[in-house]
Order: sequence, then C-alpha cells, then structure tokens
Amino acid sequence: MSYKVSIVIEKDDHGYYAYCPELEGCQSQGDTLEEVIANVKEAIALYLETLSETEIKESLSKEILTTTFEVQIA
Repeated sequence: MSYKVSIVIEKDDHGYYAYCPELEGCQSQGDTLEEVIANVKEAIALYLETLSETEIKESLSKEILTTTFEVQIA
C-alpha cells in the first residue's frame, strides 16, 4: 500500500536532516539530499510497518500546513 506523507528536510554543516511531522520520532539523516530522501523513505516505511491500519489512518490524517515568509530585523 502507498501513502502520502509530509517530509521536512533541513541542511546544516554536517549534511541533511529529515523528519516526518505526522509520525512522531520518525527521522533520518544523510550526507546528500538524495541520501537523506532515501533514508527517510526507508524510516517511514519501517515506522508504518509497526502500526495498525487504524493507527496509520489516524497518524496520516493530521493536517500539516507549511509556509515561508520574510522577517525583518530592526
């Protein structure tokens, strides 16, 4: 079965860090963007294997909103 999930990816001095806001504690890292995406996909698949169908539906029904905006510092 296939599911849509949100993934947040952050870059820092050590590489990339990714997490899935719908699945508490589901996260991964990688040296490249491609690596972190592959790693977090694997982490999500393994995480979902531990949940019942009801738990999956409840977890993935959360509404995740993202936006970007400009902040000015005086």
